[in-house]
This record gives sequence, C-alpha cells and structure tokens, in this order.
Amino acid sequence: MVFVRSCGSCWRKRQFAKLICWVGRLILLSLVVIGRSSGSDFEPKTSDEWPPFWSDDSTQLYRWENTCNSYLIRRGSTGIVIDCGDGSILEKAKSIGVERIDWVLLTSHHRERSQGLHNLDRTSIQVIGPANEREFLERPFQFRKWHPNLSDPFSVYGASFLRPPRLPLELNRGMSTGDVLTWEGLEIRCLATPGNSPGGMTYLCDIGDRTIGFSGGVVHAGARMVNWFDTEWDYGFAKGIDTLLESVGRLMETRLDRLFPAYGPSIEEPGAELAAYQLKLQQLRARYVRGYPVFDMTNEERDPISIPTAVPGLNRVSEHVYKLSDSQKGWNFAIIISDQGHGLVLDCGLLPAEMLQQLIVGMRQHLGLKQIDAFWISHMHGDHFLLGPMLRNRYGAQSWTLDRVVDPIENPRRYDFSALVSAYGDGFDGMPIDRAFRDGEVFEWEGYQIQMDWMPGQTEFGCSLWLEIDGQKIVFTGDNLFGNPADPTQDGHEAVVARNSCILEEGYLHAANYLLKLNPDIVIGSHSYVMPQPREFLLRYQSWAKEMIEIYQGLLPDDDYEYRYDPYWVSAYPYRVELKDAETQKVTISVRNFRDRPQTHRIVLETPPGIIAEPSVLEGMVAANTRERFDLKLRRVNETAPPGVGVVALDITLDGQRYGQWFDFMIHVGPSPP
Repeated sequence: MVFVRSCGSCWRKRQFAKLICWVGRLILLSLVVIGRSSGSDFEPKTSDEWPPFWSDDSTQLYRWENTCNSYLIRRGSTGIVIDCGDGSILEKAKSIGVERIDWVLLTSHHRERSQGLHNLDRTSIQVIGPANEREFLERPFQFRKWHPNLSDPFSVYGASFLRPPRLPLELNRGMSTGDVLTWEGLEIRCLATPGNSPGGMTYLCDIGDRTIGFSGGVVHAGARMVNWFDTEWDYGFAKGIDTLLESVGRLMETRLDRLFPAYGPSIEEPGAELAAYQLKLQQLRARYVRGYPVFDMTNEERDPISIPTAVPGLNRVSEHVYKLSDSQKGWNFAIIISDQGHGLVLDCGLLPAEMLQQLIVGMRQHLGLKQIDAFWISHMHGDHFLLGPMLRNRYGAQSWTLDRVVDPIENPRRYDFSALVSAYGDGFDGMPIDRAFRDGEVFEWEGYQIQMDWMPGQTEFGCSLWLEIDGQKIVFTGDNLFGNPADPTQDGHEAVVARNSCILEEGYLHAANYLLKLNPDIVIGSHSYVMPQPREFLLRYQSWAKEMIEIYQGLLPDDDYEYRYDPYWVSAYPYRVELKDAETQKVTISVRNFRDRPQTHRIVLETPPGIIAEPSVLEGMVAANTRERFDLKLRRVNETAPPGVGVVALDITLDGQRYGQWFDFMIHVGPSPP
C-alpha cells in the first residue's frame, strides 16, 4: 500500500476527453427524475449469490445494503470497503473468498455508516475518513453537550446537528481534497463534498475505462436530498444549503460515469442528475430564507402605527396596548394595561433587567400601572421569558402559557430542541408555570374576554393570545411571522428550523390557516413587530407554506417526506438521563407514524459499557397518523460504566427498512454534573 499526494495527470487528461460527451448528457436534465439501480455497463458478469455491479479481469465492485450502502472493491483475495455500515459487509466479503480487508473508507462521521466498526478487531484494518471530521469521530462527546449553549459549534442554537459515533472511533488517516490513496495499483482520489455533513468526502477512482465516485450523503438517486436535518446548519440562513450546492457543483465538474451514494440506488447519469438536483436546491434556498428582510427593515416597516409615549422606549399601539419602541430591535416586551391599572405582559426577554425596571417605573408614573398580574409566554424559546423570574420574584406576577408549552419551559434539558432557556447561560434551567391553559380556553381578565389557542408554526410548542380591545381584534403570535404587510414581496415567514419541532403542515401552514380564520385587525409579533391590516399578508404566508411542503416532498426521497425532515420521529424523554450508582431511571421512547397506514418498528438500544436497558429491543406497531410511547428502564449494573457523559444510540428499522443509529439520547453516570 502506498499513500501519495497527487491528483493524477492521466486522470485529468481522461476527464478533458470526456467533456463533449458530458455536454450531451446534460441535455437529458429534464428527463432525469429517478436513478436506476444498474446499467448496461455495470451488468454483473457472474451468477453468484452476491453478484458484483461490475467486473473485469482484476477488479470487482459490490454493493451491500444495510444501515447504508456499503461498497466493496475487490482485487483477488483482498478488498477495501467504503462505508461499512453495521459491519455485515465484512462477513459477506468472506463468503466470496475475500480473505483480507485492508481499508474501510468513511464518507462522513454519521454513525450509521460506521457503527459496525466498534465490534471489529482493528489490528489488520485501517479506518480512513475525512480529516475535517476526525474530531467528531475521535471525540464524539465534545459534540453532545450535557449543558448546551447557544454558541456551541456545529449546533443550531444549542441543538447539535452532528451524529457522531456512540463511542470514540479512531482514524488511521484523515483525508483532504487532493489526497490520493493507492491500493493494489488502484488510485483513489479524495474530494471534499460537505453539505450533508460538515466534512463529507467523496472518493473517486477509475475502474477500467469508467470513472466512478462514492459520494456518501451528497445526493440520493432521483435528484433528491438524503434528508433535511443533516443540512440544517443555522437558524434559517441556509449555510448548509449553500455548502451542499457548492459540493454538487464540484461533483459535476468531475464528469463521472457512475455515482454510488450511501443511500438509495446508484446513479447512471451523474452529470444530468446532479444538474437537476442543483436546480431543486436552488429552488429550496429561494423559498427557505426568511420572507422578510431581516436586517434591512426600517423602523416604519417593522411598526407603522404605534406612537411614542412619555415612557422612554415604550410605544402605544392602541389605548390599552403598549410595546417596546421600534428602536429596540430584537427585544421582547409588550403589555396590556387596564383602566384599573393592572398589567398583563406579553413575552419578556433579551432586554436588560435595568431597562425593565425603568419601564415599570415609567408606566407607573405616566400610564397608571399599579401592578402586573401575569406574564404570558408565547413559546418555548428562552429569549421570551428570560426576565420571567424577575417578574415573578420582584413584582409578584404569575407565569401563564398553554398547557402543552409548559414542560419545555419548566424542564428544558429533558429535550434536544433549539434555543431552550437552559442554553442562554443566564443561570436557570427552567421556570415554573403558575397557570396552564387549555387550547381554546377563554378567560376573563379585567373585563376583557381573552382566548389562548395552540398556534404552532416556528415550533409545535407555541400558542397565541387574542382579544377584542380598543375596537380592534388583536392577536399576539410570538415568532411565527414578521414583516411589512404593505409590501407585496413579503410573505412574513420566520426561519424554518426542524430542531424547533415543526412539521410544516402542523406548523406554518396550521398557523396561516388559523390566522386567516381568526381574521385579526392587528398582528403583534414578538421582537417589536406590529402588522396592521394583515389579510393579504396572511394569504401570502399561507401560499408560501403550501409551496414549501411541495418543495420538500419533491426533494426528499420518502413518499412521506416527514421521515427525512423531522429529527424527532423517534425520540427519548427525557433526552438527558442521570444514573447514580445502581439507580434505575425510566425513559420513554416515542415513535411517530406519518403514514395513512399502520407501521411496524424495531428499535435496538446500544448502551455504553456497564449500562443496560430493559427491554433492550422495542418492537411494535403504530397506528396510522399517530404517535406511540414505549417505556423502558435504564440502569447501571457494575463499576465498568465509565463516569461522565455517554450516549445511548437507537438503531431503527421501520417497516423493514434499516435506518441504523439515527437517533440517540444522553446519560450521565455518577454524581450530578455542575
């Protein structure tokens, strides 16, 4: 075996010679909608039980489907494997006379592509992977935080988008673009193709007169994305999409004859299919980014109707409704003050505590405020109640929200969502709720009839509050939409973030339909937005939500796109579990069915050493369009359990399709972490 750094001049000449051929192939762009599993140039030449995709006198190429597509390149009695998955390909290779596997090449850190390596004798097998993901593989617990923070790397406001192995996995070599591996006379060229993962790698080689690529998770046959949640890298600014687009363009430049992805069938016409995929990603990006100019809106566009008051920093929307002035961009505070001087605060966070005190002093002096009865929390994100403890402790205000929003507010670290209050570093892990309302509950406050409704959108853990006041119907909507209703180019949608737990039909589309039916005169969003006369604005918002659903349906490979969109269709509660000594803890595994028919599942729990799950395998059925929950017990059985943070991986098989260790939850062994 030889390791060199060379791009191979012969290869470049061969690629240049193929240029005219590839231009012709790109004409097929509009016709390429699905990849086929085999082609005439790759028809097997044997009738073995496990036939190769391609064979000549010296080399055979095999594919083995398990938790991913694992590929074997064989020369004589030796071989190399690309993405070993659950490791079963290594035993399969023995059945056709492969006596030695020299290398396992990993296309990314995603654990379903390498989960079988933990059970192997590594003395004779070298594991090679992307240099940019070496840290994820070798130090996985650095990227699953017991105390997540908004600024954690490779996370969306504290929710990690990495899927590292459940145990450290040492690489023998880390590869970068331009590196070349030489094995048994075969050159394997490395091309960085991030997007599905931060350091994803494609391996290119020539077998006979064909140039092929093993592309990992860059693309799924049919010009589709493997899944959405692996490319969601920020809070609605499309960094992951942009990175993936660059990688697709890089792959197109290689002018491959055949592409072998980690999931789905192989791709016969890579150039044309990648071009079609590129167009789909561009369409997604155009509609994905927020439907209003986040950083460029003027104060008048953010709030065209409120007027200043005698209280510095506070504006009047109507006779009894007030909010922060337009100059306080990003902060959360609004209040209704009754004729009797009672106040109801609508969200309160991000502004300095001193400013809140000054506002309250000013409202007492100039607006007749006597006491704050309660503060309402629109949704689970911490920036909407960071000053809740101050309102409760100093001013005696009760905390109110919808019943289904309560637990992520009170117990945020039991979840793995974005922007939970525990990630803000303000010193509290949750806040008690004094009154939890039912969906649609109407209550009287200071002579007003107020209704609280479940209003998902940005997150399923959200609600709205509305009332008739000062001759107008006003609804407070949290972070679901922002913008200027008078601008016909804006549709108002906020960030699309799957780690907020937001299926589009149940989220933004539900919110749009709800608001159109409510037909308010004024929508007051958080962060100082006021949106009057919103009817046409809401229709555009609804149209956008429907279009986004169609885009994801056309881009993701499952008929029910949600399985490739939602990172929580299998999830654990609590997400973080403390185990002290021989203590037993209950964990509930939730399984979601998005289909119009029953589905079966098999979930194998892979625990750290010294930890057992009872049962360790969950098998069952979930009825159509429902969610089922299954309880298990987790306990420490001996002193071999390493202290500190560990990961329990959930190996998923759904209706016979093996997904592998897509999901996980965390444990902490020993005394509670500080």
